[in-house]
Amino acid sequence: MKRQAGFLCPLFSVPGNQGIGDLGRKTEMMIDYISQAGYSFWQILPLQITGWTHSPYQALSSYAGDPIYINLDRLAEMGLITQSSVVNCNKFKSYVDYDEVRAFKEVYFQRAFRTFKKNFTSYQKEYNEFKKEAFWLDDWAIFKLFRDLHDNLSWNEWDDEYRNYPQTKEVDLDEYQDELLYIKFLQFIFYKQLDDIRNYAHSKGVKIMGDVPFYVDYDSADVWTNKKDFLLYEDGSPKFIAGCPPDYFSETGQRWGMPIYDFENQEKDGFTFWCNRMKWTHRCYDMVRIDHFRAFDTYWKIPASCPTAVYGEWILGPSDKLIQAILDAVPGIELIAEDLGDIRKEVIELEEKFDIPGMDVVLFRMEPKLLKKPSKRNEVIYTGTHDNATVNQAYQNYSKNQRINLRRFFKKQGYDHRNFNDLVCHYVLDSNADVAVLPIWDICGFKQEARINLPGTCSNDNWTWKLKDYKNFEDEMMKTREWILSSNRGGSTIEK
Repeated sequence: MKRQAGFLCPLFSVPGNQGIGDLGRKTEMMIDYISQAGYSFWQILPLQITGWTHSPYQALSSYAGDPIYINLDRLAEMGLITQSSVVNCNKFKSYVDYDEVRAFKEVYFQRAFRTFKKNFTSYQKEYNEFKKEAFWLDDWAIFKLFRDLHDNLSWNEWDDEYRNYPQTKEVDLDEYQDELLYIKFLQFIFYKQLDDIRNYAHSKGVKIMGDVPFYVDYDSADVWTNKKDFLLYEDGSPKFIAGCPPDYFSETGQRWGMPIYDFENQEKDGFTFWCNRMKWTHRCYDMVRIDHFRAFDTYWKIPASCPTAVYGEWILGPSDKLIQAILDAVPGIELIAEDLGDIRKEVIELEEKFDIPGMDVVLFRMEPKLLKKPSKRNEVIYTGTHDNATVNQAYQNYSKNQRINLRRFFKKQGYDHRNFNDLVCHYVLDSNADVAVLPIWDICGFKQEARINLPGTCSNDNWTWKLKDYKNFEDEMMKTREWILSSNRGGSTIEK
């Protein structure tokens, strides 16, 4: 693998005048900065439509994009609304209020939809091409319609004919054709804008890395339409729940709430459920990080009746059979494994067999004796991820002696930066790892205010941080350009 530098930033954290980072010009500006600084790819978090937690890892669908990322100016460029009617939503400059932003954009979406219907022939060819490609679109539209009709209740709480519709088709949809078209229209627009952004990135020599959670949410179109692929009772309720066992961080473990796959049944049809997910992800992104990769080897299986993750058992996963099925179904897919935590050697062996790089997070070994340990070549090294404190936030919590020892270590390595985040970022870029990824919050030296997520919590502080503007941002990015070039990571793998 060629030595590369990657940039990590959720799309929602990009500066934007419409309440959230979206698929508009401000994101193209971000790509410009990424390209100019010499980064090869931009890693984002999942963009699928989320539930009430707003977590991109708890989505209502593996496929449906979140309309909140649709840029209104691009709707005007398509002639669907007038540019003069678009006002900025500057109320939220440094954080995202999802409910208010959705309400703000919904007004424009409805206007655009009316124009779309009125002038349908102008968009028909492109829309029909998208419909043909998006094999999941009809299922998603019906799921979203039924969820709306039931005041956003989970599908297992719907009336029988709606809950069992994928098997029985007992609901007459004729009176809902307009609502279904609107749901599909939003997906058409979302993916048109996403494709434009990806193509723009390619024109600047930048790849886009997507992210796929291992599990899917129970309240999702995925489970509703594919019950046979999960361990469920006849009424649709889950028999088992995903999570992880008790450890140093949690006495009761983590109970995530996602249903466990029925891998035995999935194997009978060649793991079609998984292959379809990965095909669509590969269609959207150049590289794919698989979250909780260790579950390919072993996963923690919790009885659904257990309110915590204490009572569970480790189960052997589908291992190389599933990975091989994915690679056969999606030729050319470039995978990265999130393999953090206490894992078995079999996980590493699985990665080596299929040449899938794992991850190394420097914040997990912030002691001189651990930092001296050289990184593996075939891996992706990070200062930290979206689940960690920022480097400067962590530094604030270190003891005085730990701070002194760390600064002494970096000075001996030849780094003399004043800011601790600069020391760590430069060190990571100079590592042996083929790929080094710097998050925006560590490049810019943010502290507590820029923490993206605190695992195991449901908080309004999670998934809401947003870069206020691009003031000083170019200088911060160009600062790292020198380090990227000196570490022989400059350039891109995109052919122009």
